[in-house]
Amino acid sequence: MPDQPQPPVNDRFKAEMPEIPGVARPVPPSAGAGGPLLVIGGLVAVLAAVLVGGRLLSRAHRAETASSATPQIDVPQTQPELPVPVATEGAPTIAQVGDLAKPWDSRPFNYRNAATGENVPALLVRLPVGSPAQSSGYWALAMKEAYGNCGLEYVENLEKLRSDYGFGEAKHPMIVNPCSRTVYDPTKYASLPGGALARGAIVQGSDLRPPLGIEITVRGKKILATRME
Repeated sequence: MPDQPQPPVNDRFKAEMPEIPGVARPVPPSAGAGGPLLVIGGLVAVLAAVLVGGRLLSRAHRAETASSATPQIDVPQTQPELPVPVATEGAPTIAQVGDLAKPWDSRPFNYRNAATGENVPALLVRLPVGSPAQSSGYWALAMKEAYGNCGLEYVENLEKLRSDYGFGEAKHPMIVNPCSRTVYDPTKYASLPGGALARGAIVQGSDLRPPLGIEITVRGKKILATRME
C-alpha cells in the first residue's frame, strides 16, 4: 500500500468526530478571517470621528464669524436728571450762577405757595440781556396760566412755533399756552391794572394777562426765588 499521509502530532491522539446523518460537519474558523473586519471597523470609527469633529469645528467657526461680523452698537449713556428744587421761604435757592450758561437756557423748579401749601410748577429762564450775576439777567414764572389750570410750555424750537401755533414771527424761544394757543414774549412787558408791568407780553392769543411772575434775587453765587405774584 502506498504510504498514507500522517496526521500532525497534535491530532494523532484526537478522537475523530463521528458523522451523524443530517448534521453537517462544523467548518473550522479561519485564522485570518477577523483581520479584515477589524481593519474595516477601525476605518469606519476613524471616519466617523473625523466627520463629527469637522462638524463641530465648522459650527464653532460659523458662530465666531457671526459674532465678529455683528456690529457693536454703543448705547449712549443718559445723563441723570437733576432733582427739581422746591423754593420755600426758608430755602429759596433754585440754582447757582453759571448753571444757565447761555441765553435762553432754562431750569424747572417748584415754588411753594405759603398761603395754600401748593407746589407751583415754575421755570427759570436766562435772558439775553443783563448779567448772569444780577437778577435782571433772569425771568422766573409760574408754568400755569394765571386764570385757569392749563399748563404752560417753554418752546425753543422756532419751527414748532410756526407749525403748531402759526406764529411765524418768532426769533427766539417763547412761552405758550397749548389750551388757548396764546404766545407770550419773554422780552416784552405788558401793563397790568394799577400801572404795574409784567414780563411776558401776549403777542398772539386770547389770554387775559402774562404768566404770574416770581421775583428773583441773586445773592453771591445763589439764585433765589423769593416771592410770587
